[in-house]
Amino acid sequence: MARRTRAALTAALICTLLAGCGDGGEAGTPAPAATGEPWYDEITAAEAAGEAGGAGTPCPLPVTFPVPKSWKPKPVEAPDDETATEVFEALARRGGTTATCEVDGRRAGGGFLRVWIVDAPAAEPRAALEAFVAGTEDTVSDQQFREVKAGGVDAVEATWVETSKLLEEDDRSWALALRAGDRTLVLAIGEGLLAERTDVLPAYRLAVSGLRPNA
Repeated sequence: MARRTRAALTAALICTLLAGCGDGGEAGTPAPAATGEPWYDEITAAEAAGEAGGAGTPCPLPVTFPVPKSWKPKPVEAPDDETATEVFEALARRGGTTATCEVDGRRAGGGFLRVWIVDAPAAEPRAALEAFVAGTEDTVSDQQFREVKAGGVDAVEATWVETSKLLEEDDRSWALALRAGDRTLVLAIGEGLLAERTDVLPAYRLAVSGLRPNA
């Protein structure tokens, strides 16, 4: 094989492995960029069958994103009674964020996609995401971060393994942080007892790829 041909093939191979050459997408966008553990970019987005976040949806947000069939958005609202409030505080607050919207995918065999609003309005996405990942009483390991695009918006994405102290089970999660208007948002999804990555990641990929800020 001629030296020039070998060089061309080598360059093409490197380009493919890095997934960032030519017209494969905007810089920072998985195209896919990392197959297998821990990002699983080869798992593609589900087909859209609705939206969450818009003014006419159950939980208005600074952004709108598509959701798959049978995934139902609903607001996360603080309860009135004291006992339920304690449960709410434990489940709906994490690392300086408050859960605002939950997209329930249990009927489709998936889990939950949750949108969290960062309490500090001026928080930068990377710092907010680091605090979110760390903001649990469970054990966190294998944290990884990368810059991506959510729709056309610059964002930071994280993945990590969370080990439940109660169940002693390892579950991988993924989350994305971005600025929308004057707030920072975190979109998060994870594996669980009844949901594996192939159940939850298609909905997450759909939301991330189709996300757009509201005017």
